[in-house]
Amino acid sequence: MKKILVKSLLYPVITEPECRHLFADQYAFRPTGSTTSALISIFQQITNLLQEHDYVHLISLDFSKAFDSVRHYSLVSKLAEFALPDCFYNWLIDYLSSRKHQTKVGNVKFTFRAINASRPIIQGSGLGPVSYVFTASELHALFSSIWPTP
Repeated sequence: MKKILVKSLLYPVITEPECRHLFADQYAFRPTGSTTSALISIFQQITNLLQEHDYVHLISLDFSKAFDSVRHYSLVSKLAEFALPDCFYNWLIDYLSSRKHQTKVGNVKFTFRAINASRPIIQGSGLGPVSYVFTASELHALFSSIWPTP
């Protein structure tokens, strides 16, 4: 059910013309995104820069673990900015706010604790990957004149 909701409600937001600029530099976890698309974009940017400059420095960093968790409040706040049905938004708040975790070591069980962030959301959930895309939609290049957004 979660995957159906993601495909029918969240993916269309990513591809809407008025929102597309927010997700233009995101390649992961999008209906049309892939690592191949990201590499093609990088090579195109390098090729364009080499036409005007003698050389290009490319610094590549792996941030795969830096954005591995999503704060529920940040995700819900971000999704509130988009035109989503109230019933879906309310269901998502309820779905995320009712999460608890209990640690068990041997025969000792610790008390249940509320979860306010997830790695990424709930594992195996259809919400995890797309929640990253929405949360990271504010992260853009600081100097767009050096690395123009596609």
